[in-house]
Amino acid sequence: MGFLSTLLGIIGFGIGTSVGLLVGFFLLIYSKPKPVKEPITRSIYELDNDALLDILPDIPLWVKRPDYERVDWLNKFVTDMWPYLDKAICAQIKSITEPMIAEYFGKFQIEAFEYDHLSLGTIPPEIHGLKVSETNEKQLVLEPAVRWAGNPNIVLALKLLSFRVTLQLIDLQIFMAPRITLKPFVPTLPCFATVAVSLLEKPDVDFGMNILGGDIMAIPGLYQFVQKTIKRQVARLYIWPQTLEMPILDSATVAVKKPVGILHVNVVRAQKLIKKDLLGTSDPYVKLKLTGESLPAKQTTIKKRNLNPEWNEKFKLIVKDSESQVLQLQVFDWDKVGNHDRLGMQFVPLKHLTPYETKEFKLDLLKHTYSYDPRDKKQRGKIVVELTYAPFREDIIKLEGTQDGYGRKESGLNGGYSKSEAYSGAGLLSVLVQGAEDVEGEHHNNPYAVVFLRGETKRTKMIKGTRDPVWNEEFHFMLEEPPLNEKIHIEVMSKRTGFSFRSKEHLKNVDINLIDVVHNDRINQKYHLIDSKNGVIHAVIKWTTA
Repeated sequence: MGFLSTLLGIIGFGIGTSVGLLVGFFLLIYSKPKPVKEPITRSIYELDNDALLDILPDIPLWVKRPDYERVDWLNKFVTDMWPYLDKAICAQIKSITEPMIAEYFGKFQIEAFEYDHLSLGTIPPEIHGLKVSETNEKQLVLEPAVRWAGNPNIVLALKLLSFRVTLQLIDLQIFMAPRITLKPFVPTLPCFATVAVSLLEKPDVDFGMNILGGDIMAIPGLYQFVQKTIKRQVARLYIWPQTLEMPILDSATVAVKKPVGILHVNVVRAQKLIKKDLLGTSDPYVKLKLTGESLPAKQTTIKKRNLNPEWNEKFKLIVKDSESQVLQLQVFDWDKVGNHDRLGMQFVPLKHLTPYETKEFKLDLLKHTYSYDPRDKKQRGKIVVELTYAPFREDIIKLEGTQDGYGRKESGLNGGYSKSEAYSGAGLLSVLVQGAEDVEGEHHNNPYAVVFLRGETKRTKMIKGTRDPVWNEEFHFMLEEPPLNEKIHIEVMSKRTGFSFRSKEHLKNVDINLIDVVHNDRINQKYHLIDSKNGVIHAVIKWTTA
């Protein structure tokens, strides 16, 4: 029974997913459907009560519910593509079910298994309506109502105790309401990386099964038992919030480096630095940054006339890849005039660090990057630093992968870390300013956003000539404790590109309480700008503890 549930689930999901991909493809290309020839219709008053009651269940959702759209154009496309979809779905059925059946060889006296015939027939599924939903996330949600009364030809042959037994699936009918999510949006065709499919309710499945020429579904009580079992099995696997996720693009192609932890750096001291000043001394300071990072380097204070400076200054750096990033340390001699002379440099790969374990490094300063030139005999001194890598605590979401790369995603209601940990200790506040709507200046519309928090200021790029800018820029604030009683201030400004006495214009602002972000870990919301008629700004704010 589990195999039959899987087989019907694959058929239904193959049809639903294929429909969803076709819908997503067309929504990316066409702004509106092509006109189609209207079918012959009859007025309702021409039908009697019995006729009306008979047709009510078959009335398409786009008639009964205004949020569903009519998609005759898509049904026409599915009809034309059905011979090819049939082969693709059947190939998927074979690749998934054959290894499952192979596990039973030797059990239940099964000696062999094969498909005598495997075809979904000539009748394609019909989409009775399509609901398209927009969310604050970078995704598109499609909810088609799919009905399929097909004529499949599915014949399985089993060899039991040296006897060959055939099973034939007949009169298959499926009605289901899948939710198909195309996510996340990426700047690479087809412009989404993953298709996630789930069922909003238990599907209606009706079929017959012939064994040795007879329909076993005619046995009293067996039909109801099989129906109940299939619905329960499919519901356990695919009813929302369970999802079936299928990658469309390689994760390496669309991967965006996100912060994974914080590197705590304590620049302790330097010893026996070389002399660069005329008076036989130096004015050293240290610059430090992680490779692959575009942010400005951190810098210690300047120790005047000191070849053995003591700093004991602490810094925090955002880590995006603990396996490949390297801490770069450079010691300079400060000069009041001209360029500062570099006294030496060193590197520490983060992969040498153990999470949450402080490690001290005493490093010989080098002249060049990774330079161990035997001709360079000059001693440049040492630098002493203490490093601690603290990865972020993220909720653990279990993924069950299959051999074809598909994965069923659990709801993720369990796991993760306690809230008490989120309310104490240092962490990272990430602010993604996605865009704004209906922002209008009196003199010009070249908007940009400015984010203020604890004296730090971050600014997006300027978008020229628009009232609905899309920035999609993320900023990070490292904080010593959770911002439970603080607000983040975001202003939308406009700047004239040419010369003007009114070069900047204030397009309103918003203050966002961060206590909700700490309590919920992440907030994705559109905020109305204060004193603006219709202006809103879309921001995603996340708090992650280390």
